[in-house]
Amino acid sequence: MSGYTFDEWFVVRLAHTITDREVVFHGFASPCAQVAMHVAKRSHAPDMMLIEGAMYAINPTPAFIPPTSNDNSLKQGAAYSMRFEEFFDAAIRGDVDRMFVSGGQIDVYGNTNVTAVGPLERPKVKLGGGGGGCNISATIRQLTLWTTRHRSGRTVVAECDFITDLGHRTPAGTRAELGYTGGGPQWLVSELGVFDYDADGRMRLRETWPDVSIEQVRAATGFEFAIAGDVHSVAAPTEAEVALVRAIDSLEVRRGEFDSRELEREFEFTTTPAR
Repeated sequence: MSGYTFDEWFVVRLAHTITDREVVFHGFASPCAQVAMHVAKRSHAPDMMLIEGAMYAINPTPAFIPPTSNDNSLKQGAAYSMRFEEFFDAAIRGDVDRMFVSGGQIDVYGNTNVTAVGPLERPKVKLGGGGGGCNISATIRQLTLWTTRHRSGRTVVAECDFITDLGHRTPAGTRAELGYTGGGPQWLVSELGVFDYDADGRMRLRETWPDVSIEQVRAATGFEFAIAGDVHSVAAPTEAEVALVRAIDSLEVRRGEFDSRELEREFEFTTTPAR
């Protein structure tokens, strides 16, 4: 194995937002998050509880990731398949530690929009909708956000046209003021950088990809963001991690999330920094 592509590295970095022994969930049509969860489960987080998307299967061992998240093969080897209402009850109780969330728009406080771009009464683009994400984003302990469309300049914005899933603060108030029990977004991983959130709940640049400058990140972001004092490069994946991505996602479903320019980004293995 001489090298790896950006989509493989991106999935590995997403996987490292998961801590061992967490209960982790992803939603519909989320191949990058889906593959990342299986990579984490089979590497640094063997004792996490993996809840598989639309199937609500617990700790399955599918032979591959299928093109649709609503596929019975994703139940293979599962210890149990939850009913829809069981999962939502667990999320409301705060028993789910992490959920992966993306959106057509993501704002400075980590609110996301998968409902409509433009005025709600006459939107420019009608999106798929939240499917209950708003409810559970309020109570799940931590959120990992991701997007592969940061570079467009239309995704990471100052303010969402519509808030589908909750970040740290909305125009109506903070999570604490609104009585929401979940911790909100912890990470945002994009094809331009990795962000965390400061004490005020605002996005802050934490890590950079080696082929992206801070100026490029600024140019594609719809607001001024802080830069962490210890900002550093994203830790390179190991050969074992890349091999896991390829084995788990042998159909390369993850690549469908990326613009063709991102799929051209290639890297060579070097000495891997300690995580």
